[in-house]
Amino acid sequence: MIKLKAEAAGKNHQISIQRREAVVLAEVDGRRYELELRDLGNSEYLLIDGNTVCNCHVESGYNRPHEIEVSLRGASYTIKLTDPKRLRSTPSGAEHDKGAVRIVAPMPGKVVRVLVEAGTEVEAGAGILVVEAMKMQNEMKAPKTGHVVSIHAQVGSTVNAGDVLAVIE
Repeated sequence: MIKLKAEAAGKNHQISIQRREAVVLAEVDGRRYELELRDLGNSEYLLIDGNTVCNCHVESGYNRPHEIEVSLRGASYTIKLTDPKRLRSTPSGAEHDKGAVRIVAPMPGKVVRVLVEAGTEVEAGAGILVVEAMKMQNEMKAPKTGHVVSIHAQVGSTVNAGDVLAVIE
């Protein structure tokens, strides 16, 4: 189960998502939903709740990796997602100044893009690679300026939560 904080239209929400094949179990601010999810390709999905069927389009922000754009029932929503567990485990900026920093997978997923090669000089905040999990793409960014010592993943590989994806010095 993935637990996230979501900000939409200036309001904060607590969400939990669990996927079991074509069924998504979701809880939003204590309200529970069980939806059938059908992937139509090209970021299009059918959400089925009993007799109600909705077409949904989901786009992740390539320049804003923690935001997604959702179009549902003729309306568009910008949703900012935050993983509270990841924030607690992220070292402060001062700790990144010295030594090597490991970029780790926040959850199980699949590497869909590697944006840099080993040996590349990067600025803090530069994209290193993109991992797709639960149909959302998350760009893993450099926490500090430095050079990429190693990349431990390749496009198409699956990763587990906590796997080291890259090292920056």
